[in-house]
Amino acid sequence: MWSLITTPGEVVQISCGPYDLLWATLWEGQAIVREGIDRNNPQGISWSIVESPSSENGIMHVSVGVDVVWCVTKDRKVWFRRGVNSHNPCGTSWIEMVGEMMMVTVGLNNQVWGIGCDDRAIYFRQGVTPSELSGKTWKAIVSGRESDRSQTGSSTSLLSAGCFFTDDIQNQTNAIIQGDADTSSDTDLPSVPMNLANTLPMGAAASSSGKGSGNQTAEICANLTVDPLDSDQGEATVASTSNEKANLEMHKSTNPNPSAELQWTNIDLKEAQKHPVLSVSTFAETSSLSSLGMFSVGAEEQYGADEHPLWAWVSGGGCLVDLHSPLKWFTVPSGLSSSVQSLSLSITPAQTAAWRKQIFQQLSERTKRELENFRHYEQAIEQSVWVKTGTLQWWRNWKPHKWMDVRVALEQFTGSDGMRDSILFIYYMYHEEKKYIHVFLNEVTIIVEVLNEAKHSFALYTPERTKQRWPIRLAATTEQEMHDWLSLLNMSCCESRRIQGPPSHHAIWSVTCKGDIFVSEPSPELEAEPHLMPCDHMFWRQVGGHLRLIECNNRGIVWGIGYDHTAWVYTGGYGGGFIQGLASSADNIYTQSDVKCVYIYENQRWNPVTGYSSRGLPTDRYMWSDASGLQECTKINTKPPSPQWSWVSDWYIDFNTSGGTDREGWQYAADFPASYHGHKTMKDFVRRRRWARKCKIVTNGPWLEVPPVTLWDISIIPSSDADGEEAVALWAIGDKGDVLCRLGVTQQNPAGTSWLHVGTDQPFISISIGAFYQVWAIARDGSAFYRGSVSPKKPAGDCWYHIPSPQKQKLKQVSVGRTSVFVLDKNGNLWYRQGITPSYPQGSTWDHVSNNIRKMSVGPLDQLWVIADKVQGSHSLSCGTVCHRTGVQPMEPKGLSWDYGIGGGWEHITVRGSATEASRVAMHDTSEENPAVSKDLEDEESKGKTELSKSPLMVSESQELDRNAANC
Repeated sequence: MWSLITTPGEVVQISCGPYDLLWATLWEGQAIVREGIDRNNPQGISWSIVESPSSENGIMHVSVGVDVVWCVTKDRKVWFRRGVNSHNPCGTSWIEMVGEMMMVTVGLNNQVWGIGCDDRAIYFRQGVTPSELSGKTWKAIVSGRESDRSQTGSSTSLLSAGCFFTDDIQNQTNAIIQGDADTSSDTDLPSVPMNLANTLPMGAAASSSGKGSGNQTAEICANLTVDPLDSDQGEATVASTSNEKANLEMHKSTNPNPSAELQWTNIDLKEAQKHPVLSVSTFAETSSLSSLGMFSVGAEEQYGADEHPLWAWVSGGGCLVDLHSPLKWFTVPSGLSSSVQSLSLSITPAQTAAWRKQIFQQLSERTKRELENFRHYEQAIEQSVWVKTGTLQWWRNWKPHKWMDVRVALEQFTGSDGMRDSILFIYYMYHEEKKYIHVFLNEVTIIVEVLNEAKHSFALYTPERTKQRWPIRLAATTEQEMHDWLSLLNMSCCESRRIQGPPSHHAIWSVTCKGDIFVSEPSPELEAEPHLMPCDHMFWRQVGGHLRLIECNNRGIVWGIGYDHTAWVYTGGYGGGFIQGLASSADNIYTQSDVKCVYIYENQRWNPVTGYSSRGLPTDRYMWSDASGLQECTKINTKPPSPQWSWVSDWYIDFNTSGGTDREGWQYAADFPASYHGHKTMKDFVRRRRWARKCKIVTNGPWLEVPPVTLWDISIIPSSDADGEEAVALWAIGDKGDVLCRLGVTQQNPAGTSWLHVGTDQPFISISIGAFYQVWAIARDGSAFYRGSVSPKKPAGDCWYHIPSPQKQKLKQVSVGRTSVFVLDKNGNLWYRQGITPSYPQGSTWDHVSNNIRKMSVGPLDQLWVIADKVQGSHSLSCGTVCHRTGVQPMEPKGLSWDYGIGGGWEHITVRGSATEASRVAMHDTSEENPAVSKDLEDEESKGKTELSKSPLMVSESQELDRNAANC
């Protein structure tokens, strides 16, 4: 029983999917969607109107599947509806597809068929899968008519000709159907010859059936309506079907028929032009607005005897296509071999011979052009593509900043030159639309794990994102998943840049505040004026292990110190940690552990009634906080730095706090924050106490422990003329402040043999040895010292010379290059030692260079690199940024300006192995050829010394740090 469903307009066509999807087309060109259809309410609840994808051309035909909608507009354009599902049957937006169709139909599993607008052939949409619902391309189906006439040959003979021949036939033929510009009027119908009146247009894949025609094609069914005014002629056609079939059986050939694909262009022979041509475009509106193709007698008569059928209607609503089995719709079946035989009536042997000769000649020329002329070329490598997908979280770029679930895909492809390159795609939803960002891995400068208590996250930097201090941040659900992605992405980056194996002897090493170790291969352009390579273009790759600082020289000797003051020596391997497989060496990888302390502060304010208590003023810091007082940190909610760490002790009071403590561990001050001291005075109204707890990490990397002495600082002579068998000078400071000299360090034995103690009258905290055995050190009280008479024959020297510090400044680090000496004070100011000569190695005065410096390193060519704080970026202020001092020359040892590199979150860098003499020579020649220029720069620097000392390296400290910036 039918029930009447009211609609918002006049419906001209309707399409119902296999489940709960129902769309209809209105006369005005809009589509309506029935909502609320389910098992309990098959009639649905209401209609929703969907506008046409084109404002000028309305929807003419619509077809739906399980969760897809296709439509054809009046300009014959094909459209696919995006975002259709059971919860949103209206979808989100239209996407225009390639091709023009008269109509489309969707099958049970979203497979799509259509009838071409130009050639009226049946097309199948290839590549439709659950993940790619819109498919990839249209492909014509080879389908024949069962009512072909025996006296003129099969109707598929032209299809066969189109399959077996190319442009040579096309040049000799004309299309049977005219364009819209040549549309004939209804008055042209009587001019059609009556001998074509019996030609009947076919359905999609089935013949017009009468009593004598029983064969039906299973894949696609078709319906046909003949004009009732010409029923006699229709009956005559049906009656002749059995005779035509008999003739067809007589023409069947036993020879196998080669398979070929049907071309997009229709191919017609000259013999097909003996009848006048009548356009069917006058019937376009009729066939498009209904599910049946309506043709009059005149329309039937336009089909020639040897032409392929012009399909009017196709339905795939009951067709279920197996995606895993090959489809045979696109080849000529063997049963239609008689069509090929019928070509002999139209194509003469002379034409066939001419075609064969021409094809053979073209093939010979192509072989000579593509093979013989390139025999001396190296064999090309086949291009291949590999893809890895997964689900991660992404820290989105717009406010409010938050983590959102994304789909990521790493596509790695190998070019014809064997070069591998990769692209990382990140797909996300924005206002219910699927969008993506992509990163070329050959542009990625570093992939670094981010310090986060709650997330297993990492960051990707490119040169542009390094300038912005805004990397791409991703997070995984588990530590193993994060390490898998880190390993894969690091290996892909190295392959894109053709970097493999251990670092070179000239590599630049660095350590993040998290303890991760990174290495970069320096380019000669880093120090070559005037075309310097920006240091934000440097590529950093990770080396397994965990260290607090690291030092090296240009002979491949690398030492490091952990947070627990254990000394480690580099074994020459690479990889380790989460880096596995081909990206890690098979040997020289050893287990490494490190222990560090996590600190929190207990804060109290003095009250006249109760004394010191945990009840502070409303403006006070948290009573349990970090060192800055900005973050609340209690014993309960404070966790290890990252999930890789685990607690190995309980909370205990730390009595080794800078400034001293009383017997209970308290430090006193007038207010928060201020300078703290270890005894109470009448002016002290606040106090704090530091609590510590130890945590441990276990990893592996190319490092071996150097027992048994624990160290605080280390320095290796940056360059030496000694061969591999001679000793290399290495100085260190123990964790108690004593100065040590390592004996027996060679290129073959980088760990050395024994320690030699060098006497001091107070504890030291920093030491450095220059290229010519200049040893400088910083004492714990902030004063500087120079060690005299150090040489290969006298490795420990003879005595210390006290060097006055800059006025009212306490020093904390020193670094010595070839001729330059730089020191860093506890306020972050960088100073250069003037007046150093071979006869007076202590120098004369200190010159201020910059501020906001955390660590610095001077290389064997006197190049200067630092770790700086508060570097300005477009999104944030960055703490712990790698910076390079540019303009360093013999006549300008302090340099001219800063070039900002990777950051933030970096703790240490060493360039003491980067000794590229060619760059140094180039700069020396430039200064010699242009002494006036160097002199002018020196004068300009001396004139602006006051301004330079006042101008900061970065921005003012009053600016706040962006909490959204990645802190590694």
